[in-house]
Amino acid sequence: MNKFIFISALCLLPLVACTGGQEQSTHLRSVIAVRPEPMSTEITKNFSGRIEEAREINLGFKTAGQIEEILVEEGDRVTEGQLIARLDDKDYRLGVDALEVQYDQLTQELERMKLLLDAKSVSQNDYDKAVAGWKQLGIQLQNNRNQLSYTRLESPISGYVQSVNFEPSEMVNAGTAVISLLDTHRLEVVVDIPAEVYLQRNSIKDIYCDSPASEEKDIPMRLLSITPKADGNQLYRMRLAFAGKTAGLTAGMNIEASFRIAVADSAISPAVCTLPMHAVSSDNGKSFVWVISPDSTVHKTPVTLSGMADNGDAIITSGITTDNQVVKAGVEYLQDSEKVNILPAPSGTNVGNIL
Repeated sequence: MNKFIFISALCLLPLVACTGGQEQSTHLRSVIAVRPEPMSTEITKNFSGRIEEAREINLGFKTAGQIEEILVEEGDRVTEGQLIARLDDKDYRLGVDALEVQYDQLTQELERMKLLLDAKSVSQNDYDKAVAGWKQLGIQLQNNRNQLSYTRLESPISGYVQSVNFEPSEMVNAGTAVISLLDTHRLEVVVDIPAEVYLQRNSIKDIYCDSPASEEKDIPMRLLSITPKADGNQLYRMRLAFAGKTAGLTAGMNIEASFRIAVADSAISPAVCTLPMHAVSSDNGKSFVWVISPDSTVHKTPVTLSGMADNGDAIITSGITTDNQVVKAGVEYLQDSEKVNILPAPSGTNVGNIL
């Protein structure tokens, strides 16, 4: 009896196994499909940049001497014409005082000689020599006055003190950089762009920037210059000026620059299209999508991702066309050549296109 039961059980095993296999094969993953949209005549490129001051100025005295006083510290804001440092001017003042005494004395003597010249008591030649000596002394006096004024270091711009390189009582030569200033009257953005965008520079319609530190969003920019020679990384240096408010922005901040580039209809290849960004997956740094064949099987298809459109969709330049059907939702755990169940398109009452 037991032997009969055992043999019967063995006979039933293949039937059960076959039945289970049929149930497994009929289970299909459900996905939502989408067709790529033709590329529009405008694309947006985003690049990281940084904010820089329009210029950095190194200030030094126009004459040598011992530093008497430095009136600013690093980080201080200064205004144009503000006194920021002084040299010891005692010797320069003495030089001015001495020449002023001589100049006043020679001026009086010249006036007396003019009376004598009118009385023909001195020759015209002697008078002319006295005038020449008086003029030379006046030039020396003015030179000493200039040297005295050079002991005062005033800011030529409004900005911030970046560094103070000396301390009071130190000796400095003429022209030595004592204080460095940042001219913050005009901030700029520096962006390194690839050759692809450089070649399209004449088709750039708008440029705008965003920074988390600024209250303003989509700050309009204008192009200042582009370096016509690429660096070692094949990038071109672009400088942008703010055309809008810069509240909260300072030199050194990172910023994102967006370029709206016009693309002529004839320049757009039929293969260039757009897809929802979540329809594009990545594997080892390479982009791919799941293309659905007419028999409802999916195939892992490499694509070339070339930026993001204004609406946030991915720009695909090769790999698929607008004739393909691509998995939009349900890409998780798909396998190549797997058969799928394509769900119908969401209805108009599906607010937000969640499904």
